Amino acid sequence: MTAAGAASLPGWDLAYSGKVRDLHVPEGTTLGTAPEMLMVASDRVSAFDQVLDPAIPGKGELLTTLTRWWIRRLGLPDQLAPDADARTPEAVRGRAMLVRTLDMLPVECVVRGRVTGSGLKEYREVGSISGVVLPEGLQDGDALPEPIYTPAWKAPQGQHDENVSFERTVDLVGAEHAEGIRALSLSVFAQAAAIAAEAGLVLADTKFEFGVDRATGELVLADEVLTSDSSRYWDAAALAEGRVESFDKQIVRDWLAAHWDGQGEPPVLPDDVVARTSARYRELIERLTA
Repeated sequence: MTAAGAASLPGWDLAYSGKVRDLHVPEGTTLGTAPEMLMVASDRVSAFDQVLDPAIPGKGELLTTLTRWWIRRLGLPDQLAPDADARTPEAVRGRAMLVRTLDMLPVECVVRGRVTGSGLKEYREVGSISGVVLPEGLQDGDALPEPIYTPAWKAPQGQHDENVSFERTVDLVGAEHAEGIRALSLSVFAQAAAIAAEAGLVLADTKFEFGVDRATGELVLADEVLTSDSSRYWDAAALAEGRVESFDKQIVRDWLAAHWDGQGEPPVLPDDVVARTSARYRELIERLTA
């Protein structure tokens, strides 16, 4: 993955540059040997597995702020390293987290409270999502009888993630971890959905990632948590009137789907799409934290 746009930080080596996030490790170490790493959220935005131009100004700081708020609000096991704030380089402070390095599990833990997006497409084709059979007749945006866990296999770099059954996650990470991440995902989603509802928001779906603490073997919720990039948030009042007003990058997805056929380079995002997306990210934080 290209390192274009990644910050150069004295004392740190760039170990990985993803679509929207860069990982730095102390000089002379690797992701496999470093006890800590610096996880930097960029302003880059992606949709349909493409990094788009231009970036969303302030996005990295907004999503980092939201992740840290959710961690505090939910009282989750903390991936942050000791004295993380004081030891974070000034150049990336606000959009970076200094964290313990975990052994990441190759499972994207998706929880859905509503049927929409790629889940809706799969449901319409086979009547289920990741092997979870659903009632007939569900329409886009409908609430599910109860939230469902629909994991995906995190494919190697350059390949597409693949929706899989729970049984497949047992093969990937073992029964204990598979059951643990499913239970944690559903529990965190339920808590977050209730908190979002207090702010007049519907948490339609989200995705979590988990890693294993190398010293203790504990499962730890890692990476971004319940952000506008990893979750779909809708305005509850608008939804009651039959409209979907989202507080995530759905604005970007919708515009791209209407203006690009998936072939060749994606088009440049218009200024108004960039501005509206940034404003929605900021409004979500304001509503949740008010």
